[in-house]
Amino acid sequence: MGKLFSLLVLLGLGYAGLYVYYGVVIEKEVEEQLEARGLSSVSVDNVEYDWLAPVSDSTNIAVTVGYRGSQAAVNVRVQGHPLVSDEVTVQLDSLQALRLGLSFGQ
Repeated sequence: MGKLFSLLVLLGLGYAGLYVYYGVVIEKEVEEQLEARGLSSVSVDNVEYDWLAPVSDSTNIAVTVGYRGSQAAVNVRVQGHPLVSDEVTVQLDSLQALRLGLSFGQ
């Protein structure tokens, strides 16, 4: 029983590491796609994805991007797995929300 529990803990830790690393790779891929389109001043603030995304080769991801105090949440479709596949396609799916920040300086 102790060996089974140890194996489950080890598998859980491995999957947690894969989940975090997947988020880092996706964020980097989205930033590279933005820079390739001339939008290098747009920053990626947050990446949200399903807990099964690291084991899928096709998934939807919600990305929050920011530009000069404004934020937009967009849906992104990822085809291919960024950890094991050579070719990854990132496609803009739809705009979820747009938040504009207005500041009145002196």
